[in-house]
Amino acid sequence: MFIVENYTLAVAFCMITMLCWGSWANTQKLVQQEWRFELFYWDYVVGVFFFALVGAFTMGSTGDAGRSFLDDLGQAESQNIRSALVGGVVFNLANILLTAAIAGAGMAVAFPVGIGLALVVGVLINYLMLSKGDAVLLFSGVGLVTLAIILNAFAYGRHSGSKGKKGAGKWIAVSAIAGVLMSTFYPFIAAGMDLENFVDPAVGKMTPYTAFVVFAFGILLSNVLFNTVLMRRPLEGTPIPYGEFLKGRLPVHLVGILGGCIWGLGNLFNLIAAGKAGPAISYGLGQGATLVAALWGVAIWKEFKGSTSTVNGLIIAMFILFVAGLGLVIAAGE
Repeated sequence: MFIVENYTLAVAFCMITMLCWGSWANTQKLVQQEWRFELFYWDYVVGVFFFALVGAFTMGSTGDAGRSFLDDLGQAESQNIRSALVGGVVFNLANILLTAAIAGAGMAVAFPVGIGLALVVGVLINYLMLSKGDAVLLFSGVGLVTLAIILNAFAYGRHSGSKGKKGAGKWIAVSAIAGVLMSTFYPFIAAGMDLENFVDPAVGKMTPYTAFVVFAFGILLSNVLFNTVLMRRPLEGTPIPYGEFLKGRLPVHLVGILGGCIWGLGNLFNLIAAGKAGPAISYGLGQGATLVAALWGVAIWKEFKGSTSTVNGLIIAMFILFVAGLGLVIAAGE
């Protein structure tokens, strides 16, 4: 299987993760005028699982290093498989709430609050699990990101108030809940892998490729419950019958699958990088997706269009703090 051999390449992979995790939501924005997020999400999870399989049978099954996907899956212990499955369930609950917040408040709000919070809590959890990297630099970076989250929430609250929008507090709360849940999924999937040795992983542990497939299967299974509940009791709007999904145009379905594949590429590269960078740094850099998504929301989707100079100042300060915080996270692993 393909293995990352040095820290520089690991950081490059984490940067790709950041771009993918910060960009997949654009696919939802493309179809949201005719397609509720609950319907989009069915296609999205199919895309995630499909890409996990593609990665496992290509990058995860070539070369002499490590174990190939099928061999690795066959020897994996049940407790490690169960851990990755649980990680998929936890992630899916977090991500479906995040997707709802994106639909309700936009990328420039849901990501900084939700994923920014996930970065802060998640880095702490992952560092406690495997202390890799300079703690002072790492947590200084996390502190700057925390300030960026606070500024973004203030900016959205003031922007919503000036535009007469309702529900600002609701979507900030949904984003925050999603972020706390999102911070806890990574240790489950990481626990099923041998993070210290991808070349010759311990017996019973999984390679990143196998762990991702199991994780994605957990997403697929849990979506039957989570998305059904949201369709029947939506956070906003009227209930949606299953029949609406079958009425969707093929291009709309393909856009949702593409969104899942984009997120899946980011997740696969993040897991591959974790062996060299450590879970705290790889996770923290990946969740820099917040910055990417906020840029999409502000620059492309114009989610803060017509804001006051005060709000614009808060947004600029938020970006500066995020960039500085991510820079410290990168330096922490050098």
